[in-house]
Amino acid sequence: MGLSACGFTPIYSGESVFRQNTAFVSDDTVAGFRLREQLEERLGRTDTPKYLVSTQISLNQRSAAITSDGDTSRFNVIGTATWTLRDAATNARIETGTVETFTSYSATSSTIATQATQDDAVERLSIILADMIVSRLLALTPEHST
Repeated sequence: MGLSACGFTPIYSGESVFRQNTAFVSDDTVAGFRLREQLEERLGRTDTPKYLVSTQISLNQRSAAITSDGDTSRFNVIGTATWTLRDAATNARIETGTVETFTSYSATSSTIATQATQDDAVERLSIILADMIVSRLLALTPEHST
């Protein structure tokens, strides 16, 4: 009750200058497509954007578990997404940032199954990175976004 008069708005209330006002540009990769798709899912699509968010995603893979025979049985996929928010009319940079996280997948004896779990890990990673970017955007105050 006491917070209602303080001027703060819940971050996920749906009241953000970026909702339905932002276009997204990402890498021409599967991970970039999934990242852009999630950004659009969370903030909406528009034909007349006031803002533009461009992203660059990089992925690295590391062994996470090695069997006694020396075979890798689990991998971590580490993803980093760098993003830039610009005014669509002037192309002036408003904000920039980097987010990083990881997902894992198991390697199996089947090449096809391992590839499927790797693809799933990259998709999950892209979604998590997009959600992290959205959280950063929604936390921006109106004076940063005008």
